[in-house]
Amino acid sequence: METVVNINNEIWPDISVVVPLYNEEESLPELYEWIERVMNSEGFTFEVIFINDGSTDRSWDVIEELGRRSDKVRGIKFRRNYGKSPALYCGFKEAKGRVVITMDADLQDSPDEIPELYRMITEEGYDLVSGYKQKRYDPLSKTIPTKLFNATARKISGIKNLHDFNCGLKAYRAEVVKNIEVYGEMHRYIPYLAKNAGFDKIGEKVVHHQARKYGKSKFGLNRFFNGYLDLITLWFLSNFGKKPMHVFGFLGTLVFLIGFIAAIVIGVDKLYCLASGIPARLVTDSPYFYISLTMMMIGTQLFLAGFIGDLISRSSQSRNDYQIAKTIGIKS
Repeated sequence: METVVNINNEIWPDISVVVPLYNEEESLPELYEWIERVMNSEGFTFEVIFINDGSTDRSWDVIEELGRRSDKVRGIKFRRNYGKSPALYCGFKEAKGRVVITMDADLQDSPDEIPELYRMITEEGYDLVSGYKQKRYDPLSKTIPTKLFNATARKISGIKNLHDFNCGLKAYRAEVVKNIEVYGEMHRYIPYLAKNAGFDKIGEKVVHHQARKYGKSKFGLNRFFNGYLDLITLWFLSNFGKKPMHVFGFLGTLVFLIGFIAAIVIGVDKLYCLASGIPARLVTDSPYFYISLTMMMIGTQLFLAGFIGDLISRSSQSRNDYQIAKTIGIKS
């Protein structure tokens, strides 16, 4: 492999493998040995970064032991359980490889897939390659919601060629992980985050899915509900994050006008009845009068929410934070 040296005269490894984990002490030695065997057989220079997400078992002790045995092992230990997204964020921040591979620690992701993922990034020019576990060893209670979730994510994100957004096995060009922010529970939508950052050459590779060998899954059904909420948040931020007035102002104006027109209709109807001598009840006795007033108040509040959001957006330090790919004749 070609040796690459950065500006600090540090040798960049070919691959950084980022492994977030929570209570996976049994699988870690086997996983690392598997990764090491694949890397050595292919001649890759590599590092493995384990992020211990507040495990309550001996996971960190195992990582320390692996670190004593190999200088390829790096580790991060959280004081408590924060979640997969914070773990990936810290792993991406520390990764030095030209290609970054993420995988789960439960042995359901196969390190044998790494060479082909690396080739797709370096030779085919993909920014991101996501694994697709076409044949899964999961119960129907997990596979059916997953299919619905992925169909919705494809529709909203516009990334039509991905079938498994949440697959833990992914490969990234180094520039991608250094220019996206994974927070909250947004690890499910890293391809969408990458697309929004301008890395739109996103591919997919069918990967082998293995049945869990140790322990049990750490995720419950609530992740699907949370996933939909996160998807809506990401969609809104990507479309209106820097122009909230466009959505709140429009909705506020629309709701206010409907309420205002309804109030005029009620008033005109009352005047017509008075002019024609037709008995009519008081305007304040009509429920439509209060509905129209409520709509005008809600419309005003929505408009003001958009106005305040615009003020906050304009004062944000990241308001002019744009992704620049290359420059010519420009000094940083």
